[in-house]
Amino acid sequence: MRFISKTLIFSLLTPVLLSSTTYSIYQGPKNPIKSATFLSESFEVGSGSIVNKAFLDIQFPRGHVGVKSFDAELVDEEGNSVPLYDTYLHHFFAIKYFIKANMSENSNDRHDPFEGFIFKRNEGMCNSYILPHYWGLGTESRGTTSKIPDPFAVEHGNPAYIPPGYQEKWLLNIMAIDTRGAQDKKGCTECRCDLFNLPKDFYNVTMGIDGKPLSPNYKGGIFCCHDGLQCKLKNGVKAPSRKLSLRYKITWVEWDEHQIPLKFYILDSTDRVRTNGTSTIHDCQAEYSIMKNGGSDYHVQKANIPMEKGGYLIYGTAHMHAGAVNATLYGQDGRTLCTSTPKYGTGKEPGNGEGYNVGMSVCYPKPGSVKINDGETLTIETRYENEFLTGVMGQMYIYVAEKLPKERITPQNNAFVLM
Repeated sequence: MRFISKTLIFSLLTPVLLSSTTYSIYQGPKNPIKSATFLSESFEVGSGSIVNKAFLDIQFPRGHVGVKSFDAELVDEEGNSVPLYDTYLHHFFAIKYFIKANMSENSNDRHDPFEGFIFKRNEGMCNSYILPHYWGLGTESRGTTSKIPDPFAVEHGNPAYIPPGYQEKWLLNIMAIDTRGAQDKKGCTECRCDLFNLPKDFYNVTMGIDGKPLSPNYKGGIFCCHDGLQCKLKNGVKAPSRKLSLRYKITWVEWDEHQIPLKFYILDSTDRVRTNGTSTIHDCQAEYSIMKNGGSDYHVQKANIPMEKGGYLIYGTAHMHAGAVNATLYGQDGRTLCTSTPKYGTGKEPGNGEGYNVGMSVCYPKPGSVKINDGETLTIETRYENEFLTGVMGQMYIYVAEKLPKERITPQNNAFVLM
């Protein structure tokens, strides 16, 4: 079990199968799928403002459950979907943590707001606090399905995995950039440092992902998009402040012996994997910038990531920003496991913002057809247009099952049924 005890910084042999084709090999007893839609706490945005908030103890299905999907979008106070050209959803992360029973979550009661917390990260190999979430996307969230086929599910709330004396809870980290009235909307969404009201000593007092002062060569990314900073506006243009929330819908089943648990991995193309001779060391950067250069139409970022434990690929997609071409995951023998490609919007309505990445394709291999071996080294390649881009991301999200449903013979017709 992998825990995080540090404060969080930030805050897929067979052809590729897209989200229009899903497979379910389960024909056993049905466990009704439950569904609920929740609303995060609201937060205020104004013209050009940056919001990067963490909301503790969010609403989440209680008990021992198997989550089947988690979908989210930004909405206003009336519940209307907010278009990306008004407020850009950089990301939302749903992160699991444990807290001592009966302990107050009011950060005003403690010097360290996360004192007594134990953060439980996903199965991905990134170091420490980097990319710890179980669900999380950005602008592509409305157009990327998260549905898991039967009988697979993501198990949570198992009492056996909760430390004695603790409770399992969830937080949401939401980062949004309001670009109404911005001089350079695209630049603001890329968190280009020269477009924000950074303090004069910014590079001296701001720590990078390595824990050292940020280099003056850092041109843009999450560290220039701190909560409360402001992107430069056009003269005389200012939209009224308003309150937004993240609306998220979760579907789940009550856990029973018919569910097959999935392990969730985030593989980062910036992972600078190395070894000290006895163990593998991961050094994920989470983001990177692209400086346009001649000789190629695309910029390729690549990482070779060893998988300590393998299994059967059930679901795969990528998290990428505008300018993305695709992301591909390869097996050690060069076989393609999954390719995820973006869909770009062509209109103005929410979910179809022109020029924005509004959805990533999803791989649903037929269960059992794509196997990752124990100890296999996977290669992730993320491709962007060869142009100046800052703060881009290139991550592969994969759900892996260590086992498949068992075969049994039904008494009615002696037919094989997968259980």
